[in-house]
Amino acid sequence: MANMLEGKVAVVTGSGGGIGREIAIMMASEGAKIIINDVGASLSGEGKSDSPAQQTKQLIEQRGGQAQINTDSVAEWGSAQKIIQSAMDHFGRIDIVVNNAGILRDVIFHKMTADDWLAVIGVHLNGSFFTSRAAAEHFRKQESGAFVHITSTSGLIGNFGQANYSAAKLGITALSKSIALDMKRYNVRSNCIAPFAWSRMTSSIPVNTPEQQARDKNAPVAVFLASDAAKNVSGQVFGTRHNEIYLFSSPRPVRSVHRSEGWTPELVAEHMLPAMEASFMPLDRSGDVFGWDPI
Repeated sequence: MANMLEGKVAVVTGSGGGIGREIAIMMASEGAKIIINDVGASLSGEGKSDSPAQQTKQLIEQRGGQAQINTDSVAEWGSAQKIIQSAMDHFGRIDIVVNNAGILRDVIFHKMTADDWLAVIGVHLNGSFFTSRAAAEHFRKQESGAFVHITSTSGLIGNFGQANYSAAKLGITALSKSIALDMKRYNVRSNCIAPFAWSRMTSSIPVNTPEQQARDKNAPVAVFLASDAAKNVSGQVFGTRHNEIYLFSSPRPVRSVHRSEGWTPELVAEHMLPAMEASFMPLDRSGDVFGWDPI
């Protein structure tokens, strides 16, 4: 059987470890040439080292794959351009962008600083836009390309102490849908994966799966979404949890009430509230919605 990504070139951001590394390794094993983008920072975004990316490169090359390293940050427009340009410089093309780079600054909302907010939004949300926008120029010209963005149930559903991360991750789903709509005419696709199981990033959230299990479950979905086998899949949000794959819905109206004479604040309280209260979304978080052990 032919490799699913034969002849393609992929940029995988944040691929010095964790989910990004597993995606990069599996994409390489399926024939893609890889740009391993990783600034080598700590989980909170401090410090710099190219050794995590070097490890990923060695793992790919040991298995007969091809990879090059880029250490530019996704969080600035100019440096994100360099990430995509490195694919052109090394391999002459770009077909796949996996927006996986991220940092965590978990803190309860009423104690979150401006820097906690800006740092996380900068890497996750701005970074996903910058790298996607840089690749869009090439995707338009060649009339092909695939984006895979990593979102989170913390954004789709909610979680404690993650206002910055949750806002960024839900923003990424809207960005992905917009890309899917705007670039459909160029045969460009954009989808999201929401991993939810234990990994280095989510170790503070108790889930009963080992790190490696959590990582490995995302790579097959990412490879599929980046491949021509998914040519009719765009604008979707998939969840991966151990051996299950979920398809997430997007917000849609669930109830409506109307009054032909219009509304007053009192009528909203008297009519709308009792009509809709039973359909209100609960104040839940990921662990409440998925309260059972991964299957």
